Amino acid sequence: MRIILAPMEGVIDYEMRDVLTSLGGYDRCVTEFIRVNQQILPNRVFQRFSPELNRGGLTPSGVPVYIQLLGSCPNYMALNATKLQNLEPPGIDLNFGCPSKKVNKNDGGSALLREPKRIGEIVSSVRDAVDSNIPVTAKIRLGYGDHDSLEEISENIVMAGATELCIHARTREDRYKAPAYWSAVKKIAKKITIPLIINGEIWSVKDAEQARQQSGCEDIMLGRSALSFPDLAMSIKAKDDESNYRKMEWDEVLSMVVNYLQQSQNKHPLFVSNRTKQWLVFLQRHYPEAVELFHRVKRLKSASDVFQAINLTFVTN
Repeated sequence: MRIILAPMEGVIDYEMRDVLTSLGGYDRCVTEFIRVNQQILPNRVFQRFSPELNRGGLTPSGVPVYIQLLGSCPNYMALNATKLQNLEPPGIDLNFGCPSKKVNKNDGGSALLREPKRIGEIVSSVRDAVDSNIPVTAKIRLGYGDHDSLEEISENIVMAGATELCIHARTREDRYKAPAYWSAVKKIAKKITIPLIINGEIWSVKDAEQARQQSGCEDIMLGRSALSFPDLAMSIKAKDDESNYRKMEWDEVLSMVVNYLQQSQNKHPLFVSNRTKQWLVFLQRHYPEAVELFHRVKRLKSASDVFQAINLTFVTN
């Protein structure tokens, strides 16, 4: 079984990939999506989204990072993939699943799930544009408003030459509302000839087992759960051999959060404040201590005030 860290826009950046993959358990990461319009992007854009390109496409822990492209024009997706391959990425992923209204309004992400033929054309164009040694993968949802086109979309992606397919087990209209419909993927898993990855609502070791069983997929992708349970990937991998693994305690998690914030604090003035609150909301699912800390920092704006509040938590514990 492989575990992949999902491409969460505005969340899973370079520093977050570094911190999470350093815990172990992940076999691959995918960047936040890079929007492709009718232009050829300069190298600096790809390198900004994935500084790992300057170190062989790997996180500091040695985990490969695929570059995700989001666009609707087969020609410009291919041209940008051609430009990107010169930077030698470990792989290129294509986003057909983003449910953002802004993205969909601009003919991107899950809006394309209404056009199975065009999805196939985009995958085929990118696949033909880059060296056969570079994997080209795709990420979709079950459909736009229903599951009716799922088989057609999946078949088109396979016929277009994709290396792997990841399915987020909800429609665009479902967005991130529970539940995820893992069992809807099983009919695809029975037919598909390339590796299939299941994604959506995998919050625990038990969820991972059920998602794999109900979907028929061997591999999984973790998104929001990676923030609420930072060592979930290791927990899943250690299920059959827990003797060599110990779940992280709150102090260890908090130290990891501080490490991430320190790496990222120069991005913009409110970054530390905003990201701390965001991460604490996720952590509350597994760590009750996160509730108290969230209330302590929720009105703070400066990085120094946030760090001071966190340091006080260490002292009082």
